[in-house]
Order: sequence, then structure tokens, then C-alpha cells
Amino acid sequence: MTWLWLKALHVIFVVTWFAGLFYLPRLFVYHAETVNEAVRAQFKIMERRLLGITHLGGALALLFGIATLWWVPAYLAQAWLHAKLALVFGLIVYHLYLVRLTRAFAADRIVHSPRWLRLFNELPALLLIGIVLLAVLKPQ
Repeated sequence: MTWLWLKALHVIFVVTWFAGLFYLPRLFVYHAETVNEAVRAQFKIMERRLLGITHLGGALALLFGIATLWWVPAYLAQAWLHAKLALVFGLIVYHLYLVRLTRAFAADRIVHSPRWLRLFNELPALLLIGIVLLAVLKPQ
């Protein structure tokens, strides 16, 4: 497998990961706003399943990213990659907080307002902008 295949698979699973990172907090907003118990139960199922897909996308994105770095170790000497990896670490922290929120919603412990959840939902977009700009422009 060439490094271009690794890079392509990395991008595919990054897209999968971000789908979950973008949509799961949106489900939390709707979940927090509803008072209907049947709808809340459905949201719990959707959140749990989407978190599983998000785990898979994130794990495979990281795996193929690491494999790409192993195949092209010269990337490790470039400053832009260090900045990108710092932003990726932020995504991992965000993802872990989504796990915590999913557990809280499953236990009916909604501690954040829908407004807070909407703002929280914007964080991965900001990280994505930084990551894409660094990966494409590769500033020195």
C-alpha cells in the first residue's frame, strides 16, 4: 500500500469522524429541548449509535494518520504538522467530552443549556479550519 492510499483512507475516516463530531452535539441540543419521554428515549439510542460510529471514524483516522507518518517520516520534522497534531489533540479531548455528555444524557443528567450545546457544537468546525489550512498550506 502506498502512502497515497494511506493518506486517502486517512481523509475518508476524518470525514466520518467529523460527521459524528458535528452531529452528536446537535442531537444533544434537540434532546435537551424535548420534554416528550418517547422522543428522549429515541435520542438516547441515536446518540449511543452515533457515538459508536464516531469512535470508529476517529480510531481509523488516527490509525491511518499514524501509518502515513510512519510511511513518510519526513513530515515529523515539519512545524506545520506539530501545530496540526496539537489541534488533533484538541479534537480527541472534544471527542472524549462527547463520551461524557452521551453518558450524562443517557442518565437524564442534562447539565448544559441548549444554547451552551449550540456553542459547543461550533468547536470542531474551528479546529477543522485550522487543521485543513495547516495540512493544505503547510506553512513554514
